[in-house]
This record gives sequence, C-alpha cells and structure tokens, in this order.
Amino acid sequence: MSTVSAAAHHIHRRTLSSALRFWSLGLALVAQVVTSSAVFAADTPAAQISAWTSAAKAGDPAYAPSAERGKTFFSKQFGHSTDMPSCAACHTSNPAGSGKHAVSGKVIAPLSPVANPERFADAAKTEKWFKRNCNDVLGRACTPAEKADFASFLVTQR
Repeated sequence: MSTVSAAAHHIHRRTLSSALRFWSLGLALVAQVVTSSAVFAADTPAAQISAWTSAAKAGDPAYAPSAERGKTFFSKQFGHSTDMPSCAACHTSNPAGSGKHAVSGKVIAPLSPVANPERFADAAKTEKWFKRNCNDVLGRACTPAEKADFASFLVTQR
C-alpha cells in the first residue's frame, strides 16, 4: 500500500470513527429524552397505574388492576415486621386521613391522592416510597400488579 493510500485509509477510518461516536452520542441523548419523557408522563396517579398495569401484563396478559385487591393488600398483615405488619399500621384504616409512623411517631400526610394531591404526583418519589415501604412491610419489593391494585384502591378513597 502506498503512503498516499495508507494516509487516505487512516483518515477514512478516523472520520468513520468520529461519525460513529457522534451518532452513538446522539442516540444516547435521544434515549435519555424518551426515558425522561416517559417518567414525566407518568407523574399522575392514572399514568403510574397504567405503567404498572403494562408491566404486570407482560407476565400475565389477562391482568387488570383491582381496587378490591388493593384494599385487601392495604389491610393485609404480612408478618414481616411486628412494628409495621401492614400498610394500615402507619397509614390507618382510612387512607384519606393522616397517619402516624409506627416506629418514629412522625405524622404522615394522607395516602389517598384525592385527599392529598401530592401523592402519586412524582413517579420517582412514588417509586422511592414503594421501595422503602414494601421492604419494611413485606420484606421484599412490591410487584407492578400490587402497585397498580394498591393505587387503584387509593384513588377511590375520599
């Protein structure tokens, strides 16, 4: 290979490499915008329920959210923690009223998004609290179906 063609080959490879890096960065940016848009779009109770329903349907195509299952889940004694055996242990039997943390005694604002518009208004915050509370009460993460059922119950509480 002559030095001219070797130089041309080297320049071509560098140009191709730069173009691929440019496109990779562009695709990464587009993916981030799409993901961010999905998160922001899920910042309502209905959108979050819809997202959890879609995730639950991936494992069970016949799944549909149930406020009745959500009510049962809310009141169920899971037995993982003696201090926090159920959601109702801190949030009381009335999710539209204020609760009190079973361990710290801290007052908890109403869980129902009807009574407290801040509930389910931020998808990241909702997931943070599900992660913490499901681990404390159930000893594991909540499933998408449990989240959809639970939220479906809460949106009916006034």
